[in-house]
Amino acid sequence: MHVMYSREIVDKALKLRSLGWTQQHIALACGVSQAAVSHWINGTRRSPATEAKRANRTSYCPRCSEGTLHKEAYAYVLGAYLGDGHITEGRRGVHALSIFHDKKHPQIIAYCRAAIEAVFPVGVFLVHRIGCIEIKATSKHWTCVFPQHGKGHKHSRPIVLKPWQQDIVDAYPEMLVRGLIHSDGCRTNNRIRKRNGQGHYEYPRYHFTNTSTDIIEILTHALDRLGIAWKVHIGKKEPHHRDTHIVSISRKEAVATMERLVGPKY
Repeated sequence: MHVMYSREIVDKALKLRSLGWTQQHIALACGVSQAAVSHWINGTRRSPATEAKRANRTSYCPRCSEGTLHKEAYAYVLGAYLGDGHITEGRRGVHALSIFHDKKHPQIIAYCRAAIEAVFPVGVFLVHRIGCIEIKATSKHWTCVFPQHGKGHKHSRPIVLKPWQQDIVDAYPEMLVRGLIHSDGCRTNNRIRKRNGQGHYEYPRYHFTNTSTDIIEILTHALDRLGIAWKVHIGKKEPHHRDTHIVSISRKEAVATMERLVGPKY
């Protein structure tokens, strides 16, 4: 069974690796197995059970077969997919899930890759695009776990969670929020001039931008469950484009919670 480790543990392991630590020493320092460390670094050393599932991945599905869906990891991947991902259909009914991340965020890329493999026992590979990395995995059953897939952009069709998806999101709202912010959100420092006109002060805040009001509602519902205050405003509308909706989280206590749940993007 897959274990979904916290982002802090994954980040610590990757940082120690960048410092030249061996996988054995990283595993001891982080309190995890060497297999987990290897999985985060290069996706190798999978268990025999996982390899058996991968060999039969065209028929395996955690929704329509006897598989078990890793709910915590799924909530994260769902957020990443809704934020900046899509599903395309290839030959023989095989679908490809693609999630895009900026190349400047290697640790988030590694985290997303691990989460996808926790949801589905498939090989995840990275495609280098201009300015970004496409995290990609194929299966005939991606549309089973992401029934929101359809023709056209997400903002052009209703995006409504199925009851079983809503149950997972309500159980793990922090993972959904993390996935959404990692994929289509940002953390910035807001710079404000002091009232006396002498200098400025800065404070962090989080933004999530999307043109789908349904996806905005999915995010704000999760934020409400976490007790995180938010505001929505409309961004500048470009010619021939839809309105852009921006969720802003700027209250001190709300940002503190987001810092704990999401942290910076890197």
